[in-house]
Amino acid sequence: MRLVSKLGQNFLGWGLWVSVISNAAWALSPVTASPQCKKPVYLTFDTGHMGVAPLISQVLQKHQVPVTYFAAHEKTQEGDGTLGQHWAPWWKAQAANGHDFASHTYDHAYWRADIDAQNFKIRPSAGEQMGQNLSWRAADYCANLKKASDRLEAMTGRKALPLFRAPGGKTSPALLQAAKDCGYTHVGWSPAGFLGDELSSQSHPNHKLLANALKNIRSGDILMAHLGIWSRQDPWAPAVLEPLVLGLKEKGFCFASLRQHPQYSKLLAEVSP
Repeated sequence: MRLVSKLGQNFLGWGLWVSVISNAAWALSPVTASPQCKKPVYLTFDTGHMGVAPLISQVLQKHQVPVTYFAAHEKTQEGDGTLGQHWAPWWKAQAANGHDFASHTYDHAYWRADIDAQNFKIRPSAGEQMGQNLSWRAADYCANLKKASDRLEAMTGRKALPLFRAPGGKTSPALLQAAKDCGYTHVGWSPAGFLGDELSSQSHPNHKLLANALKNIRSGDILMAHLGIWSRQDPWAPAVLEPLVLGLKEKGFCFASLRQHPQYSKLLAEVSP
């Protein structure tokens, strides 16, 4: 999640629903991608306030859409974090449903600038040092990547992928090399794959975001949205996600895992599903 402001009133009912179903028993069949997928797109989600996470998982299961979740320990509507105990049953259910997980840095730590090849200016937007301007060594950044991966594995029983997404997509060649040296490969998104849920709902209403995505997405694109954006007054996921999935399928697209992406498939071949 990259934008932070007061949550719109649209989501006041979600918190109550989440409190009930996040601890419910899940008995759903795993999502798998079709081996006949000829026009693949790759849907990914970054963490957010989590208010729409149950709805998103239901849509994915209903339409058999595999995704990769990039997770940081961000603030949620419940006061716990996205990787806290409140959400642990939900993450475990996502693993049971066949989805993959990767690091988004534990503290949602933004790269701001290089100091040199092994030291970086960092500003976390979560955690105890939230909002502070810090100097991190490469080892510090790697430890923060690993902390999110380890927490995901502890909750899900499933090893996180050796991938990461830098908050805001902000990186430098030096940062990417430092992460690669400790075993992490960066995953961004395609230009048309930016689904716009971080944008103002006044200037970018949901119907326009949907129309733009259906018009511009191409085979091979990596798509990116969030598990809830605090600042968006007209929530994206309830209005756009299912119509987008159906619309792309009608246009002949299919949804595949990053495990099948030509840039990452070899790297991920030895990671157990």
